[in-house]
Amino acid sequence: MLDTETESRIAFLTGSPESPTSGVIPRARTPASSPYRSKTMTAAPAALSERLASAPRYRVDDDEYFARQRTSRSDLPDPDALLSSLTHCVLEALAGARDLEQVARWVTDDVYRGLQKRVVLAARARRARGVSPQRPVFNVGNIHRTEPADGIVEAVVMVHQRHRSRAVAIRLEGLDSRWRASAITVL
Repeated sequence: MLDTETESRIAFLTGSPESPTSGVIPRARTPASSPYRSKTMTAAPAALSERLASAPRYRVDDDEYFARQRTSRSDLPDPDALLSSLTHCVLEALAGARDLEQVARWVTDDVYRGLQKRVVLAARARRARGVSPQRPVFNVGNIHRTEPADGIVEAVVMVHQRHRSRAVAIRLEGLDSRWRASAITVL
């Protein structure tokens, strides 16, 4: 025979109505034909479903949570170092001396696809002429930049080679707390 404390524990855990805490709702579901099922238990779901049916429905846009989030200029580092490095990497990739994958983190998908096409065309042209890829020798010159809006930088980076100078136009946008190039044009 069990003592009263053990019986009360068992009654509490099983949710029997004889337990000292009969106001506690049992965890196990009671069948519909159970004598312990109250009328309010059946009325509550009907009332709840009516309230839910009349409530306005809000659509959650996945893009709001999972798309790239704009970042303010004050939360981003100085873009000059990235502009210089990105220019250097892009010119080396076009010359065939660097793998384009190395800049994928710093450019948007559209820019990457555009650069990939140019790299393929440049490689085809080098093969047609019988020239092997070589690392280009150049100096990154002046960086002229403007900020048309918060978190956006448009810049022209001058590149000086031995016999010619080129300009690289880059648009940086603050996305996901870092700079990403949304447009690159090598002139």
